[in-house]
Amino acid sequence: MNLTLKIWRQAGPDEKGQFVNYPVENVSPDSSFLEMLDVLNEKLIAEGNEPVAFDHDCREGICGMCSLYINGRPHGPDSAITTCQLHMRKFKDGDTVTIEPWRARPFPVIKDLIVDRSAFDEIIQAGGYVSIKTLGTLPDANAIPIPKINADLAMDAASCIGCGACVAACKNASAMLFVSAKVSQFALLPQGRVEAKIRVQNMVSKMDELGFGNCTNTYACEAECPKEIKVTNIARMNREFFAAKVCAEK
Repeated sequence: MNLTLKIWRQAGPDEKGQFVNYPVENVSPDSSFLEMLDVLNEKLIAEGNEPVAFDHDCREGICGMCSLYINGRPHGPDSAITTCQLHMRKFKDGDTVTIEPWRARPFPVIKDLIVDRSAFDEIIQAGGYVSIKTLGTLPDANAIPIPKINADLAMDAASCIGCGACVAACKNASAMLFVSAKVSQFALLPQGRVEAKIRVQNMVSKMDELGFGNCTNTYACEAECPKEIKVTNIARMNREFFAAKVCAEK
């Protein structure tokens, strides 16, 4: 296939960016999207030009780093995948493919297609963990009976890879799907109940402090999540938050 790539180029956080068109030829429909960008960069380097900066790591749909906005959709024109799992057969010969970084104030552009997603790290640091030290005084966690439905829901929530597609898809740049997944994976299990009230309050507070917007129930986050995290987690987080606030006022 022969394609035209319309790529956002920005030299740094404080620089003005713009779209630049790059023709690519003889693209294999079986290559991945990132492999196609690798070929483009090899061409640019051979010509003495600056390669396009983009984030990647595992290339197995696990790390969530390959976050690109492709033709108006986070991770491109396919469902339940990350950008590294997107194959060029999803495009047609002669297509123009527009590639942008995430567009959200809490995710400032570092360079070209790379954004700073450390805001998610700050939310996790605010309470997305279990800090209680049992030191052998409580039953082993694996020996505590847990209803299968709770175990399954907790595992589903824990599958969130923190890529930020939910934020990129939301018109309000809301991080509620991400935060609710991290809250739910602990709220559903006995190990996480000890710190449940303080956890949800701290994580939601940090989310608001960092400038993420509120949820308006358009379900765009669920539709674009590569791990198909459900918005029912947001409802659970809201219940947890309300219960924590009520208990705090008593």
